[in-house]
Amino acid sequence: MLFNLTHPVRLIARLIYKPPAQEEEKWPAALLVVLLLAALAVTLIAVFSVLFYGRRKRNSGARQILPEDSVCGASYPILNGHTTIQDFIELTTSGSGSAGLPLLVQRSIARQIQLVEVIGKGRFGEVWRGRWRGENVAVKIFSSREECSWFREAEIYQTIMLRHENILGFIAADNKDNGTWTQLWLVTDYHEKGSLFDFLTARCVDPDTMLEMAYSIATGLAHLHMDIVGTRGKPAIAHRDLKSKNILVKSNLTCCIGDLGLAVRHIVTTDTVDIPSTHRVGTKRYMAPEVLDETINVYQFDSFKRADVYALGLVLWEIARRCNVDGIYDEYQLPFYDVVQPDPTIEEMRKVVCVDQQRPCIPSRWVACDTLHAISKVMKECWYQHPAARLSALRIKKTLANLR
Repeated sequence: MLFNLTHPVRLIARLIYKPPAQEEEKWPAALLVVLLLAALAVTLIAVFSVLFYGRRKRNSGARQILPEDSVCGASYPILNGHTTIQDFIELTTSGSGSAGLPLLVQRSIARQIQLVEVIGKGRFGEVWRGRWRGENVAVKIFSSREECSWFREAEIYQTIMLRHENILGFIAADNKDNGTWTQLWLVTDYHEKGSLFDFLTARCVDPDTMLEMAYSIATGLAHLHMDIVGTRGKPAIAHRDLKSKNILVKSNLTCCIGDLGLAVRHIVTTDTVDIPSTHRVGTKRYMAPEVLDETINVYQFDSFKRADVYALGLVLWEIARRCNVDGIYDEYQLPFYDVVQPDPTIEEMRKVVCVDQQRPCIPSRWVACDTLHAISKVMKECWYQHPAARLSALRIKKTLANLR
């Protein structure tokens, strides 16, 4: 019994009172274990940090998805099967000056769209009619080399407080990678009557419709050009490529302005111009004299607004030609159709507009119609050679309102 009690004591004594040689041998091994554990801990911390940062980066975007925007919120049931696009827009813009739908919602809509048919082509790519939950939408598909144009247009469309009945309604932007190439989608409202160019080519209009079209375009341009001051204000925007092919005709025969890929914004705080980094230029036929001869002051925002007004005057001329008064109207033609070729060069346009200072011809029959005569005076005040002499978009809107 005594042996059994002393045996553990002897063992403990041996452990405590080790020979110096044994202690010296085991210290390096213990130090190695400690170093290995420390290295492992550092490695694990680094791996978790990289994973966490990567996840946050993937989830970040131009517009942060906040909890109140979440598609999972009970008060915001966006992904149920009964919500329409108009419901989305009303939920996100009602009284808030929102910049558009949350990115997650945009992506969800874009990835549920079925493409139906091509309705237009341009230098950027194609425009399709698509279907989303039974609704028609327009899908502008950019080629991958036009990524800057796609990004810029999506960015401009999502400017705070831009949404307006006379600006093409933006729905979503998304990039789709099918493994072979990347498609860049811009989803907007669909207008079955097509562009103003297509509409005027196919049919004429009466004086009242002409006025409504002209007034709605001027209203849209005035909204673009307007600076709305405030913490949730809107910067002034100039279009830079206004033409009949970039204006859509709505079902009620009013118009809305689209294709904002070349637009520039006025930065009020620094009084500078936010110019897009894209290789695209405007349409030569609609370029103002100061753009053609390169005398435009690109550092002054008002210069771009005045160039827009010049183009607006040409669009008004296109509409007026198709105005049917007592069964008399002109066939559709583009501005300067009689003095330049179908795809004019900069040099050709510069000679006609800057050197010869020609403008589209005003038919004598317009003088006999009060409405046509009044609108012809407006267009003449839009295309003055000297930019500062041109009317503002807001002044044009008010003048046309008085003619209605």
